[in-house]
Amino acid sequence: LATKLALTPGNPPGDVAFGVDNTYAARPVRAGVFDDYTSPAAANGAADYAIPGVGQLTAIDFGDVCINIDTRYFRDKGLPAPVTYQDLADPKYRGLTVVEHPETASPGMAFLAGTVATLGAGWKDYWTSLRANDVSVTTNWSTAYSTDFSGSSGKGPRPIVVSYASSPAAEVGKDGSAPPTKALPDTCFRQVEYAGVLRGTKNPDGARKLIDFLLSPRAQGAIPDAMYVYPVTRDVPLPATWQQYAPVPPRPATLPADRIADERDGWVREWRQIMGR
Repeated sequence: LATKLALTPGNPPGDVAFGVDNTYAARPVRAGVFDDYTSPAAANGAADYAIPGVGQLTAIDFGDVCINIDTRYFRDKGLPAPVTYQDLADPKYRGLTVVEHPETASPGMAFLAGTVATLGAGWKDYWTSLRANDVSVTTNWSTAYSTDFSGSSGKGPRPIVVSYASSPAAEVGKDGSAPPTKALPDTCFRQVEYAGVLRGTKNPDGARKLIDFLLSPRAQGAIPDAMYVYPVTRDVPLPATWQQYAPVPPRPATLPADRIADERDGWVREWRQIMGR
């Protein structure tokens, strides 16, 4: 989406773009894709997620990309569950982890950014250790989570996967029983999704009203069940299963959007060299 928008500044394919996140937002913003507009409703929470110095985008939702684990696997094996990024490189977890490729999957990019944010210059050594520990890389989240991960319906062979802090809420049993998975809060990187009015739209008033609607209590309240991400508006209650099994991680890793834009391609090139991808 970000690439398509950056190629069509002033000649938009629609009126509003929704879904550009903080790992790619700087690209279309720098290309002049969006008109200046911030919804008045943003003052009730969305402004807390604004990109500094960018007045063209309004935050609509956020999700935290985190390691998820199959808790039953570790209980049955008598193996202590991992807690941190560094734990995944421990030989006792060899062959247990599946991640997504950062060029082809948004969670993969977020996980890579999380290792950079958390480990600093040591992120390359970390990925070298992960490769030596037989980490598996897939092209997309669906394959990683629904096929390779043992804690989902796919019942795959690997009990550690890159997914979302909200994923355990999707695994709650039909009878309300606890999910067999949990997210590791010390491995989370925050993704924020934005909406913006596209420069050149023939319906700017309608575009602005749509963004206002996306921040309305009705729309924000529907976001968890419809999209499995968190609303940005304050005082919007999460579903009961989310409150119990998918609370918002308290201290997710973050990086400035400008830094991601400037360094992302370099990170991916170095990642590909390390991982042989």
